[in-house]
Amino acid sequence: MAATAEHIRAASPLVILNERIVACERCARLREHCTTVARVKRRAYREWEYWGRPVPSFGDPQARVLFVGLAPGAHGSNRTGRPFTGDGSGDFLYPLLHRAGFASQPSSRDRDDGMKLRDAWITAVVRCAPPGNKPLPEEIANCAPFLDEEIAGLSELRAIVCLGKIGFDGVVGHLLRTGQIERRGDLVFGHGVEYRIPGGPKTGNRWLLASYHPSLQNTNTGKLTEAMMLRVFRRARQLAGLPAS
Repeated sequence: MAATAEHIRAASPLVILNERIVACERCARLREHCTTVARVKRRAYREWEYWGRPVPSFGDPQARVLFVGLAPGAHGSNRTGRPFTGDGSGDFLYPLLHRAGFASQPSSRDRDDGMKLRDAWITAVVRCAPPGNKPLPEEIANCAPFLDEEIAGLSELRAIVCLGKIGFDGVVGHLLRTGQIERRGDLVFGHGVEYRIPGGPKTGNRWLLASYHPSLQNTNTGKLTEAMMLRVFRRARQLAGLPAS
């Protein structure tokens, strides 16, 4: 008997990986923080049932472009259960993903709002909301194997866009751990940088790009503008061999 679509979906390595991420208990400090925030809540979200668990990745399993952030926001992804959803960073990010042709709609409210990604997958180097948005080095290290598996599971991946320096360092760490590079060399974070890296399908290489993180600290001060981030996203499409948006 032929496998049903549900059976195929259930067997997907990325789906199974997400299930393991959600069940992770490796970092006691992070788990305590996330559950406390979910219990106490912010006044504006008193009626919400917070997610309060590690946040799974989101997107198209056939993605050619991977977006890598820092970690869930305490009252954003830790509340909604989807990356960059429900806070100021997501309010800045998703309209630009929509304009760049990666997202089906410009707004992201909750994980059941119908948002779909095309040719894109969104993840983070840390899957639990850290106190003060500052994960400890050992917490980043605990999450690193998830990122390694995730990148390996994205068979069509051509370009990786890092949203912020911690995301960039996390991907460079992945390249070192997996033996794709021997040393960091000239891989230095900066907005708009791009580097050819090993590991792509067919061509034998991929592209590593970076943007400032879409935090309110960056967007409210003008350090990161819509035009700046959109240029990076459209360049990623070009390098990934996708049609212009």
